[in-house]
Amino acid sequence: MGLYPEIEPYDHGMLDVGDGNRIYWETCGNPHGKPAVMLHGGPGSGCSPSFRRYFDPAAYRIVLLDQRGCGRSTPPASAYDTDMSVNTTPHIIADLELLRRHLGIERWLVWGVSWGSVLGLRYAQTHPGAVSELVLTGVATGSNAEVALMIRGLGRIFPEAFERFVGELPVAERDGNLAAAYNRLLESPDPAVRERAARAWTDWETAIIPAPPRSVERYENPAFRMGFARTVTHYWGKDHLLGEGVDDDVVLRDAHLLKGIPGTLVQGALDFGNLLGIVWRLHHAWPGSELVVVDEVGHNAGAPGMTEMLVAATDKYAAR
Repeated sequence: MGLYPEIEPYDHGMLDVGDGNRIYWETCGNPHGKPAVMLHGGPGSGCSPSFRRYFDPAAYRIVLLDQRGCGRSTPPASAYDTDMSVNTTPHIIADLELLRRHLGIERWLVWGVSWGSVLGLRYAQTHPGAVSELVLTGVATGSNAEVALMIRGLGRIFPEAFERFVGELPVAERDGNLAAAYNRLLESPDPAVRERAARAWTDWETAIIPAPPRSVERYENPAFRMGFARTVTHYWGKDHLLGEGVDDDVVLRDAHLLKGIPGTLVQGALDFGNLLGIVWRLHHAWPGSELVVVDEVGHNAGAPGMTEMLVAATDKYAAR
């Protein structure tokens, strides 16, 4: 089967998580059903109503949230005066725990896409008692090798787009950490510099990852474009901000901590992240995980074949 029918939230709110931040959350489906939380990608994409449809609304209490700085959460990362130093992986993990307790949930299934899979894995490793199962797609682990592949590595496959992308940077910055270099432009006091950098970053994203029309259209929104580019370069340029004293390989290295948490990894065979073999290494290092590879699909959870496998995973876990 495909996605479940469209539904609307039965409750929503803004949760004060400290540091001047308030995160938007909503709950859908069955108020007495199995709790599940959806972790969106980016970092900085925000939640989409379509994410509600990966769960049986009769079986699940579905929780969606916009992570710090994006979507309906405040303050927005698109605002120049928003403090990004309090937007890190540990901060978002702490937000998840605050939200879980606020909603009176003991344990929940964690569903993560792309960056959301990094976040979901690290959350489960640090709070295993709060996670009943994991369903992950567009799988990543937040390593610098993955960032290097998605930027400089894919430049060999998309040379024309890469030349335009790198050409926006000062010459002295073109051989170093490109995400960090772009983040410096996105933190410039000059609005014109910030806007040009945001446009160049999102143009590169759409060049390397074929995206559905909705994803392309949202990049035409200046506020979304700025907030997304600023957030993703903030994370990618700084080892995914996994925590003080924590290196970028920690998620894969700590895969053994997931033992006892059932999980399903649904991965497109043509996802460029597969070039490093990360999802296969994660699967073999995580006792009890299941890997489902969908042929002829890239980094797109909404593609035919992917939706069916993701819904099958949540259906399987609904009765646990």
